[in-house]
Amino acid sequence: MKTRITELFGIEHPIIQGGMHYVGFAELAAAVSNAGGLGLITGLTQRTPELLANEIRRCREMTDKPFGVNLTFLPALSQPDYPGYVRAIIDGGVKAVETAGNNPQKWLPALQEAGIKVIHKCTSVRHSLKAQAIGCDAVSVDGFECGGHPGEDDVPNFILLPRAAEELKIPFVASGGMADGRSLVAALALGAEGMNMGTRFIATKEAPVHQNVKDAIVAASELDTRLVMRPLRNTERVLNNAAVERLVEKEKRLGAELKFEDILAEVGGIYPKVMTDGDMDAGAWSCGMVAGLINDVPTVKQLIDRIMAQAEAIIQQRLRGLLGA
Repeated sequence: MKTRITELFGIEHPIIQGGMHYVGFAELAAAVSNAGGLGLITGLTQRTPELLANEIRRCREMTDKPFGVNLTFLPALSQPDYPGYVRAIIDGGVKAVETAGNNPQKWLPALQEAGIKVIHKCTSVRHSLKAQAIGCDAVSVDGFECGGHPGEDDVPNFILLPRAAEELKIPFVASGGMADGRSLVAALALGAEGMNMGTRFIATKEAPVHQNVKDAIVAASELDTRLVMRPLRNTERVLNNAAVERLVEKEKRLGAELKFEDILAEVGGIYPKVMTDGDMDAGAWSCGMVAGLINDVPTVKQLIDRIMAQAEAIIQQRLRGLLGA
């Protein structure tokens, strides 16, 4: 299947693995790329630029296909060494970067001068247009269904994607609620050039996370996520657990008086405890509503092959058959 996204990134299938904290290691990124998609290493999971450079080298040893790095620009008093991370990406010969968080404009010239294609994560049409205006090559449009940060507009993909298609000239992929061939065909029908999957890729054999995490996603339904940190305008969709219940209770009790410090125990330093140690009640961790569509833990290749076979069958058989009728 050829789309503007497969052409842009030099990949076989229009499927991108989103950046995920303590999930996007070389093992998963290489598996996705080897299966014909675009795998991404999560940059800030690596605590220093030197560690990121090493992770890029590890990934290159596992695949000769294109892969990328996710780099999230965070508002923080103590900023990560972004110049160092960008240099590690460039020196590592990476040809794709997924940016997220704050405006990446400052970093685009260095990345693009090195021949790197930049896709920026956006949760609204206005932010997508801004990404286009500053020179991003593509956009990942994240609907309200997505795990992690869905923004504050609460627009689901059935509205957000066709609105993006009406406004954007650069290609974009659909993110949030993407799990299978039906997702891909729907995204293409709504104007996207492919899809970005996060939660679905956690529940794969190669995802380097604790088995408890994979089991929790498979067991979850579409009703098992919660939105937290809304009072702080830093909304995050997470899988419900005991810590999330405590967090939600604090939000209700403190209301407008809520401060980040009040929920630090539930959100600070959580990912190693969950993803590495398998402590499913350690705190709030990102998970999409798409968990309701995830019922198994295949290999990455099995998953991507299945998605593409299902998508092609829907297009060639069901949809074409409807026209014939």
